[in-house]
Amino acid sequence: MARNTISAVFPLLLILLSIASSTFGFTAPSQNQRLTPPSARYASTTEGGGDPSEVIARKIVVCGDVDGGYYRSCVKNEGSRFRKLSGTMSPPDDSKKAEILVEGRRKMVDGFVRWCERGNVGLSQRITVESVKEEDPTGLYDDFYVPTGRDD
Repeated sequence: MARNTISAVFPLLLILLSIASSTFGFTAPSQNQRLTPPSARYASTTEGGGDPSEVIARKIVVCGDVDGGYYRSCVKNEGSRFRKLSGTMSPPDDSKKAEILVEGRRKMVDGFVRWCERGNVGLSQRITVESVKEEDPTGLYDDFYVPTGRDD
């Protein structure tokens, strides 16, 4: 009885999946495509095996819809409120790129880099991480500063 129900529902699920993928842009990987997690691309900079409480700094270059206020507020919240990091994000311009300089404990900085690599923050904004570079911590920032481009 259960097998008949599954075989009757399965085509309906395929149709719904097809509609969702065409509507929201989801695509399934092909047979030949290898899936690698984004953090594997930057394994040398995001995983060091060092002390998790050591203070480190990273410069993250992101591309995409980075000039919107929503993405900028999410970066500020993720960096300062949720991970207790300090740093800054470059002011908005028309280049579709932004630099995020972040300092803090290794564990929190690595988590922030992984959050950036997720790519989809919400409101259909797509972000990609172009590069992650190690920097020397400067201690210049006592909070996370994200300019919005408004003249205040």
